[in-house]
Amino acid sequence: MAEATEITVGDRTVRVSNPGKVYFPERGFTKLDVIRYYVTVGEGALRALRDRPTTLERYPDGVTGESFFQKRAPKNLPEWIPTGRISFPSGRHADEICPTEPAAVVWAANLGSLTFHPWPVRRGDTDHPDELRIDLDPQPGTGYEDAVRAAGELRELLDELGLRGWPKTSGGRGLHVFVPIVPEWTFPQVRRAAIAIGRELERRAPDRVTTAWWKEERGARIFVDYNQTARDRTIASAYSVRPTPRATVSAPLRWDEVDDARPADFDLATMPDRYAERGDVHADMVEHAYRLEAVLELAARDEREHGLGDLPYPPDHPKVAGEPKRVQPSRDRDRRRDAGGGSATPGSSG
Repeated sequence: MAEATEITVGDRTVRVSNPGKVYFPERGFTKLDVIRYYVTVGEGALRALRDRPTTLERYPDGVTGESFFQKRAPKNLPEWIPTGRISFPSGRHADEICPTEPAAVVWAANLGSLTFHPWPVRRGDTDHPDELRIDLDPQPGTGYEDAVRAAGELRELLDELGLRGWPKTSGGRGLHVFVPIVPEWTFPQVRRAAIAIGRELERRAPDRVTTAWWKEERGARIFVDYNQTARDRTIASAYSVRPTPRATVSAPLRWDEVDDARPADFDLATMPDRYAERGDVHADMVEHAYRLEAVLELAARDEREHGLGDLPYPPDHPKVAGEPKRVQPSRDRDRRRDAGGGSATPGSSG
């Protein structure tokens, strides 16, 4: 097995260590296969990552080995890969890599990075998202076909709101829909927009869609994961390889492909041929940027007419004014029952 080889990517030469290491035993795909994949889809992968602070999901020994998320830029980062400083909910900061050329993606892949998790911001302004990301997450009892149906209804709603979304497979069972937006709104405002869209979908299809944060309340429905728009929450980028036995990838789709496409159709072996034939089907995303006033008015109407305010944040976020309890509903009921029914009676020892 060769200890190292070199790959030319644009004007760069990237050293690849241990190219024959098997990363996906079920398919026999090696580290070099992953590298060559990212070379092939490099421009498309870069389009999704360009200038974005990016967390690396690393599997240095392949999908059967240990893995970790690397938020801070590696110490051996080449001088030609810039970084962007992001702020976590805790108030701490980190400098993350911000790819600006395909070679940066290949360099990170050499570290065992399979999946790239870009922030919805650019390094020039890390406090104002330029993408509204809607995650349609199938819950137990549902599947990809249910996410497809929800995506169709989402497309209609976005059209009513003057927005356009670009769909992609998650690489698992779900679907992601990205809406490029003008970077004028804060993370809380963009999250509020995602909640409003989720609630409207829920009103239209209450038996099939939910925004319930607590799993015990979701049922067999598609969960609109609004908290994927919270600060420090990211979604796997387009073309990212996912750590599945079949080496599936997150595949950008045209809307007319969504009904018939299946996540298993897109993997390390099939995506290069698709890319060679059709190119990056989301390439035109960069030509658009939509405004959120109509969605935020929908959110304001929800609050004004229906009394629907905020929803719970992830547990690592500081408590926000107006946020409901971060207590699992069944536990909250138990606590209230214990508090009401467990007090000492007269004459007891307490």
